[in-house]
Amino acid sequence: MKKTITLFIFCLYITISGFSQAKTYFSSGLEMIFSLANIKDNGNSPSSTLRWAPVFNLQSMVNADFNQHVGVFSGLAVRNVGYIYDHYTDPSSENTYKKKFRSYNLAVPVGIKIGNLDKMFIYGGYEVELPFLYKEKTFDNGDKISKITGWFSNREQLFQHGFLVGVQFPYGLNLKFKYYVSEFHNEAYTDGSGNKPYAGLNSHVFFFSLSTYLFKIFDLEYDFHGK
Repeated sequence: MKKTITLFIFCLYITISGFSQAKTYFSSGLEMIFSLANIKDNGNSPSSTLRWAPVFNLQSMVNADFNQHVGVFSGLAVRNVGYIYDHYTDPSSENTYKKKFRSYNLAVPVGIKIGNLDKMFIYGGYEVELPFLYKEKTFDNGDKISKITGWFSNREQLFQHGFLVGVQFPYGLNLKFKYYVSEFHNEAYTDGSGNKPYAGLNSHVFFFSLSTYLFKIFDLEYDFHGK
């Protein structure tokens, strides 16, 4: 965790230090997320099922462009992220179920943009997220048999973080990939019956997302310097 905080603070410092020397403006965009997970379940490596999350994913960016080809960004985002696991084994009963895990996270990205910032460019960065609303659904033979929800649940890691890369295409389409270095679950979590439902379940979520005009908005661009 200390290394994570140190890396994030360094990236944030580099980003903020450039704001006084560049054209700065706001931008925002909605996001459709297609997520999977890299799962290690007590020595096994099962696959996950593609999860589509069209709502609610909102990103607001503060951009600082040094010139037409290089810029940095930071901001805030609210993101619906999770994964689907078809072969979850309940440690208390040894029964196998389908699980849908997800949480709403508050995210702070920092990153750099390189290319033609008026048309097409690539970008990359680092992002820290605070999960604040957790949901877990359990299915047996297609029927939902239980649902768990909770604010700031200790069923998952307190902070999640990962690296992102993406492409801003001409005419506004944006494609992004993110991989979470942190685990989704808190493997040490113990429920009210003394069971550890996520012991040995090491899952790292990754996703592709589509958005439009993430870094530029027609007629709504705001220049802090009044230019």
